[in-house]
Amino acid sequence: MVGSKVTVVICQAQGRNPVKRQMEEDILTALIAEPGVDVSLVPHLYDMPHDHTGTLFLKSVPGNLVVLGWLYERATRWTLDRAGVRGHEGSSLIVSERDDDEDIDEEDRHEPRGIGTVEVPDRTIYCLDLRVRNDAIDYITEIKRIVDENSVQTVDLMSFINGSPKQEQLQRYLQPERQLEARRALDSGSTALADKEALPEDTRRRWYPVIDYTRCTNCMECIDFCLFGVYGVDALDRILVEEQDNCKKGCPACSRVCPENAIIFPQHKTPAIAGADGDVGGIKIDLTKLFGGDDGTSALDMAVKERDQELILDGREAVGMSVGIASRTHDEFDDLMDDLDALDF
Repeated sequence: MVGSKVTVVICQAQGRNPVKRQMEEDILTALIAEPGVDVSLVPHLYDMPHDHTGTLFLKSVPGNLVVLGWLYERATRWTLDRAGVRGHEGSSLIVSERDDDEDIDEEDRHEPRGIGTVEVPDRTIYCLDLRVRNDAIDYITEIKRIVDENSVQTVDLMSFINGSPKQEQLQRYLQPERQLEARRALDSGSTALADKEALPEDTRRRWYPVIDYTRCTNCMECIDFCLFGVYGVDALDRILVEEQDNCKKGCPACSRVCPENAIIFPQHKTPAIAGADGDVGGIKIDLTKLFGGDDGTSALDMAVKERDQELILDGREAVGMSVGIASRTHDEFDDLMDDLDALDF
């Protein structure tokens, strides 16, 4: 079956926040009958395991894709990439606030020098942060604009499934009306529609790093620093998150020591660590200072402390600065900062 539709996927918020649920429902309801759109609902993107039906559905989409979720756009993009859902980055008129210094001159910026992802198909993925606007109509309008700009040939979904979900499982994502009815029934206390076949599989909240390969230079500092076996390398000797469930919940230490800010923890309270799409890592700054504490503690000191705390909780001995700390090259920018610090204002 050939058509020209853009697939829109709404990733649910964690918990049962009524405002967020209403936003999701308003967008879903408006798009169900919208020509040129196939809309579906899945659980929170970051929480779905690789074999979840929602993940399999996302991997099955062959054409252009719009993903709405409660994460920074960069966090959504690279969480998708980790799940094997790849494409060229689409441009949206709805963007999160930048987490950088807007006064930095363009000549002081440089292009990210990351190793890049692999096997990017010839399609576009648009990532929208549902936290940016409070009105569902803004997202509906933006999706209609994206649809108008795209004329994508898609083929029968079933021929692209990567995995073997049951037919009734897949229908949960192909028929969002059924999910919407089931959720309304569940919220109202009725069990007539809120059955296992009408609702997606349960997910649990997860905590693991996501790598932004446009920034990652494969320096391996993260694998040297992390002592919990989270990181590994692939057949091409590229760094990857190999054992995500080994990561210690709430610990962002490896992100603090990454020299390019390529490691994202989407649930962290610090925007730069959570994936805010600023020029952190795209300008020449000292990241160990940027991710430090308000009390002047450097990011490296914080990372070491966080790692030691997790080691002790794991029944192991703290190692402090003795393991996995790379020596940073002192360059002209560091010399300039040292000179400024030495001035007596």
